[in-house]
Amino acid sequence: MRQTERLTAALKQCLKSKGITYAELAPELGLSEASVKRIFSRGDLSLERLETVCRKAGIDFYDLARLARGRDAASETLTAEQEQALARDPRLLTLLHLLLNDWTFQEVLAEYALSEAELVRMLVRLDRLRVIELAPGNRVRLLCSKNLAWRPGGAVWATHERRVLDEFFGADFADARAHRRFEVRELSPASLAVLHRKLDKLATEFNELAEMDSVLRPSERVSVGLVAACRPWTFSIAHALRRRTASRSARGGARGSPA
Repeated sequence: MRQTERLTAALKQCLKSKGITYAELAPELGLSEASVKRIFSRGDLSLERLETVCRKAGIDFYDLARLARGRDAASETLTAEQEQALARDPRLLTLLHLLLNDWTFQEVLAEYALSEAELVRMLVRLDRLRVIELAPGNRVRLLCSKNLAWRPGGAVWATHERRVLDEFFGADFADARAHRRFEVRELSPASLAVLHRKLDKLATEFNELAEMDSVLRPSERVSVGLVAACRPWTFSIAHALRRRTASRSARGGARGSPA
């Protein structure tokens, strides 16, 4: 993908996340809505128009370029050896989580109980693991995707899955910022496949929103957990009732049989 295409794609996603339509952009650019659509489809934004759209979206050109680079993320998984090293050290795993969310060296230092020397040592370890590249001034370049996915059955999940799920579902969902829905219906295999695709799309949009908000200071964001899952499932009460009903039917049939 060409650089202009990456910039245009990142800008379109930013506009979408903020609910800004082409119709709203048209007066700002002195164009019709159809012309704005055409410009974006061709990736043919002049520098002046690009600056206008960025201003409308509340993002500067530097942040847009960083977001565009993020679309070319490296690996979305780590090696088994990298995961094992992180699983063994919860503090190192926490630091990587913060770096994936664009925390800077100074922000981590101000918020967490780590000395400067400790933090530098941890960054050096991540650099040696080839998860990040540590630059002068303790600046960090990620060598993995921000949308990092832990290996199913890998070291991180094997070590922390039970605790993560217990803490997440044991939390107070009465918090105004929380939202929980649980539905049980019967679906065909085709509809279940459609649902899988929608869940994947939701996870993608969740990560895109996080990427848009990564330009904000940590104090302006809140850490959010999202679980998107579905599986064949019957509540144990209903399942037990079904077995008992079947059992009674079988016994009733036996009693009513001719001798």
